[in-house]
Amino acid sequence: MTTEILFSSNQLGVVTNEQLQSMLNRFDLGKLISFEKTPKGVGNQTLFVRSSSGVYVLKGNPLFSGQFIEEKFYIDNLLSLTKLPVPSPYLVDEQEDIFGWSYSIMPRLTGRHINEPEFEEELSGEDKKQIAELLAISLCELHHWKVEMYGEFDSKYRNIRPFEGSYKTWLYNRIRYWLEDAKKYSVITAKDTEWVENLLTASEKVFDGLRSPTFVMGDFKADNILVQDKPDGWLLSGLFDFTTGYFGDGIADLPRMIAMYLDNGEEESAKHFISSYFNNCEAKEAFLERFRVHMLHQRVLDWGCAKAINNVTWDNDLPFSQWSERYTESAAFLF
Repeated sequence: MTTEILFSSNQLGVVTNEQLQSMLNRFDLGKLISFEKTPKGVGNQTLFVRSSSGVYVLKGNPLFSGQFIEEKFYIDNLLSLTKLPVPSPYLVDEQEDIFGWSYSIMPRLTGRHINEPEFEEELSGEDKKQIAELLAISLCELHHWKVEMYGEFDSKYRNIRPFEGSYKTWLYNRIRYWLEDAKKYSVITAKDTEWVENLLTASEKVFDGLRSPTFVMGDFKADNILVQDKPDGWLLSGLFDFTTGYFGDGIADLPRMIAMYLDNGEEESAKHFISSYFNNCEAKEAFLERFRVHMLHQRVLDWGCAKAINNVTWDNDLPFSQWSERYTESAAFLF
């Protein structure tokens, strides 16, 4: 289910002091002091809530049934299998009597987002290099969580449901579906489609041969990461928002960071990020072929979304294949 949620947005609507206090009472989290919207909350689902016992993040009005149960499953497993700083305890209330929807509440993690303009201006070239390496190594640790089958979490039965057909079938079908969907909002030519099909065909045998499913966060980007500068170096202090998690090929978590670095003109950071990941990851076979397909998947989504909401930040006349190729081939020139 989670992997079908792409452009939805569920806003919280009006939330009152009385409702928030009822929520705090339910989990014995003290007296309400204040609350405010989070600046980077996904789909307007989140609020910062300050109480006498601490500062929390409320995440409500789920995008799909079982969203918070699924996120708790990922977080609880990552807590036991890694040392990554995920929000814990991750408390879930499936009742809807307080807000009219179910919700989760978790501690607010400390640190800064590397894409905060003021913070970004403070970072030296060496800082950015160290952070890129830190993020790559952290991502490798995330991908240490191995499972037996490619699929996604089924919140009803609390287990992993395999993809229909195969992982390759699921992934390739998604790329083709969203490419077709993009035709509603933009020009996708026969040449674009041919280019996509040629790229997919070139990697078919690689994806047919994959045999090591791992946890994929699905949204590894600056908005969902916090870092801190400590005396002994940069530290990952927060990793959150597992709404789009599933079990697939870990390389699928690279494209969003690579695209951000390239779009910001930070090629050196992109190089250090991808080389650090490659040097520390376990599954190195056919790395470039896998990366191209995953980057294509992300570019199709980003293209369609930007065109649909009229938020194109590149030359609007560029053909899709020409625009995407810079990113799909980036791994080759970044090594």
